[in-house]
Amino acid sequence: MRLFEIVLIALGLAMDACAVAVGCGASGQARGARAGFRLAFHFGLFQFIMPVIGWLAGVRIERFVVPWDHWIAFALLTFVGVRMIRAGFSSALEPRAGDPSRGFNLVILAIATSLDALAIGLSLAMLRVSIWYPSVVIGVVTMGVSMAGFQFGSALGVRFGKRMEIAGGVILCLIGLRILALHLRA
Repeated sequence: MRLFEIVLIALGLAMDACAVAVGCGASGQARGARAGFRLAFHFGLFQFIMPVIGWLAGVRIERFVVPWDHWIAFALLTFVGVRMIRAGFSSALEPRAGDPSRGFNLVILAIATSLDALAIGLSLAMLRVSIWYPSVVIGVVTMGVSMAGFQFGSALGVRFGKRMEIAGGVILCLIGLRILALHLRA
């Protein structure tokens, strides 16, 4: 498999992570370069790990994961998105939904945005392609694209404030719906 093909696959896989990073940056709950790095690093790490897991599992696990991957991604993204929307409508005195670049929220988002990479790993195993080089490229591209998305979202959040927190939550929910709709239509 050539580098050009791997980069195209990586860019395709990175789009969900980028959109989620924009939403997280826009929410205002994740602030600063450290938060952006945490998001981008974990999105890239999970995009690196999932193809390896998929490749190692080969066809044994495919029949169990593929029928449910879109539902899992939908549920995880909607869960975090609804929490962000609720926090956007809450008063300043109410507790916040939490920084999406930390803890449980970060793990949920990283898993939700990397489930498609698991399927790519399965596909590469069936094509008998070595997994390490493509996985590294996928992880690095996802990290870069996610960092850029977070920076863009943060700029929007500074300008538009609390409304962007609501918009960020809506974006996550819409990404979950898009993933679900694409898989159900296929």
